[in-house]
Amino acid sequence: MSTNTTHRETETERAETEEEHHCPECGGNLETNESQAETVCADCGLVVDEGGIDRGPEWRAFDAGEKDEKSRVGAPTTKMMHDDGLSTNIGWQNKDAYGNQLSASQREKMQRLRTWNERFRTRDHKERNLKQALGEIDRMASALGLPENVRETASVIYRQALDKDLLPGRSIEGIATASLHAAARMGNVPRSLDEMSAVSRVDQATFKRAYRYIVRELKLEVQPADPLEYLPRFASDLDLDDETERRARELLETAKRQNVHSGKSPVGLAAAAIYAAGVLTNNALTQSEVSQATDMSEVTIRNRYQELLQAAESGATASAA
Repeated sequence: MSTNTTHRETETERAETEEEHHCPECGGNLETNESQAETVCADCGLVVDEGGIDRGPEWRAFDAGEKDEKSRVGAPTTKMMHDDGLSTNIGWQNKDAYGNQLSASQREKMQRLRTWNERFRTRDHKERNLKQALGEIDRMASALGLPENVRETASVIYRQALDKDLLPGRSIEGIATASLHAAARMGNVPRSLDEMSAVSRVDQATFKRAYRYIVRELKLEVQPADPLEYLPRFASDLDLDDETERRARELLETAKRQNVHSGKSPVGLAAAAIYAAGVLTNNALTQSEVSQATDMSEVTIRNRYQELLQAAESGATASAA
């Protein structure tokens, strides 16, 4: 009885398989057109299936060497990990593949494996140094809301400093903070010294010395910070309307044309431009509100405010003439 049943099931599966490989209209052979993602009958041209899933790679290769070069497996490498993300990583969750809790003996075994895996991943003092610094960079970047590309650049800068033996006599945290500050400025998403100091584990004086040191020794091409780069973030924090933000941008552009920004804090100029734009557009912004959002003193805002208005008046007079 069971043998007959099994035989009938096998015949049914074979028949279904044959139907899948033959045209339902004429019984012809089916062909798959991968470029069009369609399954078509070779005899009558009937489109049996369309919108198929392309399970191949997203890249193309024209010879064996190019195929080997582009082929990859696993997660992409990253400079944000001391081993470039190439080593094994054992998760901290004590659960199996089905989400079930491990037994006591299995948990002890996994803990031993984690311990030995961590020892193998950091085999010397240089790797331990790098691991600590990259963790510090990631922590500060998360607190400052910096994008992934800035974190990668900061990691590369720190690695260069480590390779050139610039660390002796200086703290890991100081060089890590300096690397992140340089990367943020190079990525056109700068953060002020006060913002960097607020998330760093070193004081501002130590961080500034480390920053000047690595810029000089690594010959980093860091351009002076543009006050316009701070404007969108401050405007978002203060919930400014489009007109006020546009007016603040115009004030800064006029000041730059007249070289008013030279030698002055870009954060202070951005804060003063926001306050001045608020006054010109009848936006109820106080110096105290702008000071809290930008972390600049009210005295600095008042001083830069007068300079921006004078530059705007001079620019208007020159245009009229």
